[in-house]
Amino acid sequence: MADPEEDFSSLPLPDRFVHKNWKVRKEGYEDAAKAFQSTPDESDPVFRPFLQDSGLWKGAVADSNVAAQQEGINALCSFLKYGGRDGCIRTRHSTITPIFEKGLSSTRAATKQSSLEALLLYVELDKADPVIEELLPALSNKQPKIIAATLSAFTSIYHAYGVKIVDPKPILKALPKIFGHADKNVRAEASNLVVELYRWLREAIKTLFWNDLKPVQQQDLEKLFEVVKQEPHPKQERLLRTQQAAAAAAPAAAAGDEIEGEVEDDEGEAEVDSFDLAEPVDVVSKIPPDFYENLASTKWKDRKEALDALYAVVKVDRIKDGHFDEMIAVLAKCMKDANIAVVTVAANCIEALARGLRKSFAKYRGRVMSPMLERLKEKKQSVADALGAALDAVFASTRLSDCLEEMLEFLKHKNPQVKLETLRFLIRCLKTTRDAPSKAETKSIADAATKLLTESTEVTRSGGAEILGTLMKIMGERAMNPYLDGLDDIRKTKIKEYFDAAEVKAKDKPKPVAPPPKAAPAPQKKVLSRKPATGVKKAPPRAATPQEDPPPPPTTTKPTASRGIPSKLGGAPKSGLAAPSGALKLQKRLAGPAGASVPVLSSPQRNIPTPTFDDEAIPPPKLGLGGRGLAGRPLGKPTSAFSEPIAPSAAPGMSAIERAELEELRAEKERLQRLTEDMRADKSRLASQITELQNQNAQLIEDHTRDVLSIKAKETQLVRARSDAEAAEQTVQKQQREMERLKRELSRVARAATPPPGMDGGDHIYRDAGMGMNGTNHIVSGVDRYESSRASREVGYQRARSYMSSPSEEKENGGLDAQRGKLGSPESRGRDVSDEARSRGESPGRGQEGREGMTGQPIESWRRAAEVTSQLKARIEQMKARQGLARPH
Repeated sequence: MADPEEDFSSLPLPDRFVHKNWKVRKEGYEDAAKAFQSTPDESDPVFRPFLQDSGLWKGAVADSNVAAQQEGINALCSFLKYGGRDGCIRTRHSTITPIFEKGLSSTRAATKQSSLEALLLYVELDKADPVIEELLPALSNKQPKIIAATLSAFTSIYHAYGVKIVDPKPILKALPKIFGHADKNVRAEASNLVVELYRWLREAIKTLFWNDLKPVQQQDLEKLFEVVKQEPHPKQERLLRTQQAAAAAAPAAAAGDEIEGEVEDDEGEAEVDSFDLAEPVDVVSKIPPDFYENLASTKWKDRKEALDALYAVVKVDRIKDGHFDEMIAVLAKCMKDANIAVVTVAANCIEALARGLRKSFAKYRGRVMSPMLERLKEKKQSVADALGAALDAVFASTRLSDCLEEMLEFLKHKNPQVKLETLRFLIRCLKTTRDAPSKAETKSIADAATKLLTESTEVTRSGGAEILGTLMKIMGERAMNPYLDGLDDIRKTKIKEYFDAAEVKAKDKPKPVAPPPKAAPAPQKKVLSRKPATGVKKAPPRAATPQEDPPPPPTTTKPTASRGIPSKLGGAPKSGLAAPSGALKLQKRLAGPAGASVPVLSSPQRNIPTPTFDDEAIPPPKLGLGGRGLAGRPLGKPTSAFSEPIAPSAAPGMSAIERAELEELRAEKERLQRLTEDMRADKSRLASQITELQNQNAQLIEDHTRDVLSIKAKETQLVRARSDAEAAEQTVQKQQREMERLKRELSRVARAATPPPGMDGGDHIYRDAGMGMNGTNHIVSGVDRYESSRASREVGYQRARSYMSSPSEEKENGGLDAQRGKLGSPESRGRDVSDEARSRGESPGRGQEGREGMTGQPIESWRRAAEVTSQLKARIEQMKARQGLARPH
């Protein structure tokens, strides 16, 4: 019965933590939590035993009794909350493992919540990397419930602190293995973790593990991502102890500005890309050994293949820094290559290097930017896009001030394509830069853009207006007003449109620089407010000013009245009257008697109501200062504070004539200002007209040159046509001469084949019959010769006509074939013979009958005549062939 009544509260807390009775341990945990909460600071002695022996917390977190375990984890949370960073560092290696093994997977909700709070406190007190390192082994545990609970804890940690505090790379590398787990609860918690990481990383999360997932898992995650895309970007919900201390130490007055600045910085830095998550890759060792040799080849295909191989190597998310001087030199040289395919691939390589090296590429900017800007003259869009992307990547590795000089120089380029692409590049730089340009840089940019507003092409003018609008978005409207004064309303309207539509990342912040000067005068005002409270003590400082000017002490009474003018309270006139009395007081004290100071102090008190009288009496001398010459006396005596109230009184003392003259001068000034503005507008308008006229003149000159060249080309064609016509005429004349020669040749052949004049057909008919067969043969042969000569003459005439006639005439006249058919037909020959006989005075029938009677074989005679004709044709063709005048058939 003594055991239940035994009191263990007198035992030290470490002994109660290791007691065999779970109730004692539970009470010890509760008492420890209360003790920690009541400590004044982190150096309290109650923390010392638990800092020296971290195994006490290991047993408390892994207590076999679930009720005692819950109180033990609560005590650990209290210890971490009040024990500080030292307690966190000394105990986390002993407690995190039992927390995820028994705390996170506990069946009690309170135990789970306390375990998660302990993990969050470990991150809050120091940093997240050791906690993540201790938790990663839990993802390889054999029990699925431990893996799922640990994944849920990871999700809560990232939700509270974000990816800027907790590095996501170790988790992303382990995700493919987790998505392949057999347990559905593990896969579900992994999906929740990926969605939470997607809230912070967006599309950059896909670069590390996305390709290792199954298509079905990718589709499921994409559906979950669609919901997250509609949400605003997350913010850090829980601050580290260092962040809390920084926020508490910040001045209350500047807290709002700093918070806004931090929010803007967080929003600007929230965009996490694949570069932040990727591991650096050593690309120098992977470059092909024959790269430089192939790049120096005379064949463009070899150069392009070498650059393609280099692009495949450098196309990675992050590149390890190394020596790229030689590579950058050859890539810059490739910008001058004659083949645009080589230029395009070289630009892609420069872009990949700049995006992979980021800030480390800044030292190579000067080597590649100018060649790429010069190569922008290419009009092919694919080349311009590749060069533009490379320039953007190079600019991302540097600052606006580093690149501005070269861009402004190329804005003056004589090639309009280079000028246009450089203009677009400058606009992109202004939109993406995070550093606002200085005043000198703003002036140079504005001047260059103003000149572009007078260009002849609309695209260039719009680009100049967009530059001014984007610059106004960065610097503010007030800062840009001086550069827009000389522009007309149409251009100002266009600039305003671009100003409203521009989206920039940089903002000029002159306000944060202003608060330090404002903070300095604040304490000075407090000091000045304290001085009037001590009216008697304030007199000695004022007495020093008359001592500096000893000649005018007799006139001390008049400045006192003037000093009471600006005062509206009773304290101010006292101080003004006490100045001369204070001087007398000092003189009397130096002389010896001290009782004289009493009436000096009493006199200001008696004159308390006098300031109102003085205020009423003061205006007349002010109005008469100019006429009475009283201004000479106070100018010699009072100090600088004295002249301040007199200065504004000069304006009321002006005469009406002077005021009228002043008004006239002001009106004249306004008129001159308006005239100047009008002249500036006219100057700008005339300059634009001059530019337009110059462009028109250039266009007319170009048209005139083109017309002159066209006329010269036509004249050349006309000369060639004339020479061709003369050659054709010579050819025709030559052919005519040849035809005449052929005609003569045909005539000669025909005459050679014609029988002598003394021998005709009649003589043969009336010869003696005693001649017999020989006579008949002679007659027949004579007829045959006659017929053959006639046929040959007809053929010659037909050929001569065929040379002289056109194809249309041959077609119209039936051609030579019809003539040959006519010659070859017996009827035609008969008609010819009858015509010849009729010309001799004989009847055709008689001559024919005589021949038929003599020969008896008329058909054979005609055949022989045809043969003779064909022989004559062959001979004529042979003659033509020998003379080279045969016509092609």
